[in-house]
Amino acid sequence: MTIKCVCLNMWWGYLWPASLRFLREQDADIVLLQEVFNGTDPNYNETYRMLETFRRELRYPYDNFGAATIDQFEVGDIETGQAVLSKFPITSSDVQHFFRTLSKRDPFDASQNPLTPRSLQHVTIDIEGTEVNAYNFQGVWDLDGDNDSPDRRKMVNTILASAQSKPHVILAGDTNAKATNPAMKSLEEHLRSVFGTELTTTFNMRRKISPGYATAAVDHMYISPDLHVTKKECPNVDVSDHLPLIVTLEVTEEK
Repeated sequence: MTIKCVCLNMWWGYLWPASLRFLREQDADIVLLQEVFNGTDPNYNETYRMLETFRRELRYPYDNFGAATIDQFEVGDIETGQAVLSKFPITSSDVQHFFRTLSKRDPFDASQNPLTPRSLQHVTIDIEGTEVNAYNFQGVWDLDGDNDSPDRRKMVNTILASAQSKPHVILAGDTNAKATNPAMKSLEEHLRSVFGTELTTTFNMRRKISPGYATAAVDHMYISPDLHVTKKECPNVDVSDHLPLIVTLEVTEEK
């Protein structure tokens, strides 16, 4: 059997109509999203109520949200984190923080970026009797994509401690690190990088000012050896400040 997966940083919904339309058109089996708001106040606009709007507009029968931070906006405090949308049943889920616990922050204060909590969202999905483990995360913040920092090492060790013994692993997200980063390379001792170093950038340069982003590929997907890539692309579409990853995988049924 094959499944189509999409990974996308939602960029807080700044390009909301376009990103929502893109996800609807892709009609993927599993969607892994970062920078998702999970506000519940009905008075908030729909970008602050992303998860609710996904349910209404995309109609995935299963979803899960993993909070990373509580962002303090003028309208109120809103949970921000990762979301998984699935056409197949999500049978279990958990969230682990890489460093610091769920806490409040001013999302517009750039000095807080290095201290921003980041989390690993894990869901188990039952695809016609086969267990698939999807991991979704946004990496610790660091403008140097090759910096082999202690926080990045802790992040990777947290991922491996959870994922390396599980079957059918899909790990994806805005890692905030290059594939050549030594910490990220250690993931490849257990998981295979889908794109490796073949992508020049995963940023939408229509939305970036600094030229350094043009040579920074920080959105990645890794899979366990029991999954096989049949199709992959990173289209240059204007739906976020990041570019999406679209991957079709062949899943071998468990014996």
